[in-house]
Amino acid sequence: MITFVHTADLHYGVENYGRVDPQTGIHTRLLDFHNAFSFVVTKAIEHNVDFFLMCGDAYKTAHPTPTQQRLLLENLLRLYQAKIPVILIVGNHDIPGSFGKSHTLDLFDKLPVEGFHVVSKPTLLIVSTKNGPVQIIGIPWPTRNTLSLNQAPLSTRSGQITQEISRLLSTEMQKLAAQLNPHNPAILAGHLTASTGTFSGSEKCATTGQDPIFLPSQLALPGIDYIALGHLHRYQQVNPAQTPPIVYSGSVERIDFGEIKDTKGFCLVTIPNKSMARVTFVPTPVRPFVEIRLTLNATTQPTQQLVQEIARHNIHKAIVKITYIIPPDVTQPVDLKAIHAACSHAHHIACIIPIVQNTPRPIRARLSTQMSTQESLVTFLQTQEVSEGKIKRIQQKLQRIIDSSELPQDTLIEQVLAHHRQEPLIDQIRD
Repeated sequence: MITFVHTADLHYGVENYGRVDPQTGIHTRLLDFHNAFSFVVTKAIEHNVDFFLMCGDAYKTAHPTPTQQRLLLENLLRLYQAKIPVILIVGNHDIPGSFGKSHTLDLFDKLPVEGFHVVSKPTLLIVSTKNGPVQIIGIPWPTRNTLSLNQAPLSTRSGQITQEISRLLSTEMQKLAAQLNPHNPAILAGHLTASTGTFSGSEKCATTGQDPIFLPSQLALPGIDYIALGHLHRYQQVNPAQTPPIVYSGSVERIDFGEIKDTKGFCLVTIPNKSMARVTFVPTPVRPFVEIRLTLNATTQPTQQLVQEIARHNIHKAIVKITYIIPPDVTQPVDLKAIHAACSHAHHIACIIPIVQNTPRPIRARLSTQMSTQESLVTFLQTQEVSEGKIKRIQQKLQRIIDSSELPQDTLIEQVLAHHRQEPLIDQIRD
């Protein structure tokens, strides 16, 4: 039986919604991600797993600081000391924009020690564990360089290049799957976008439409027992109740408010026999995100309403976002100092957003000089949402006035309108 940890999207370097910790000098959000990953490593050691699989995006950018590198190395060395092999897949955030530069995980591939396996090109690894060999088809984030496509003639259109990358990588995965030993556990591990996966948070506007896309059928290759993916930050199985399971472990911590509803964690996977993978999702300790929304009313002082609403939420050590809607009848200002004081127990106030509701302007009638006065009046009444029955009654009354008057029709209607200029005619009609 093989047991391993599947995690991804560590994103060391996320430093939004926080401050510098006075005790360590490190940004608190970097510590949040570090603490979450430390929890994953601790659980891996406690369960004495056969190997540890990280499916891409170790860092937030391709240029991590020495502090970020030190924190990640501290956790990975704990696994090395526990004699747990570590497989690191290169993700899109780990790859520099310029050809020839090292990716962020290149250092671990150069260490003169056993136990670290870095996947920067599609490859088949045979990892020796205390419970026997495990076959891992490693697939990094697909790029032209990943597949050595620079020698092949490609279209200059980005969409066609993306499709070609998907096609060539699918062919490469099939070739690697054909080399598998059918008697040993086999895992496909990649930093990829599955067509049935669900994006969340910052991912929606970051890469959607530019990723090479893969169908579940392209990933669930013969002989594979489990497909471990990274890149999408939400834990999900993209082929529910099917074998082999295609699973995103999700990120270990929340990145922004787009992920406020997502439970973060990692996957503890057990393969007792071929085609019998079992997945247990283990939540990680994360920083709470709290979003407060309130529509103000004119009966109570706005600041008091907001303070009372804040008190209804548990914001202790949380990152807080406040949105309040100001109707047209609310004119008193909000005391922002009082709002900050009410959030003194929060870790950080991300933003306080006022949304002003304007009084809707009435739709003007589309009149023309070619219309008669009666036609203009009917058009005006229709724009004021007067019912068709009432419009007909007004026309009939107006016609009786016109028939009993000696004045010309247009002159008569103009005098009626002028008479009611101080008190709008439409209000009287509705009455």
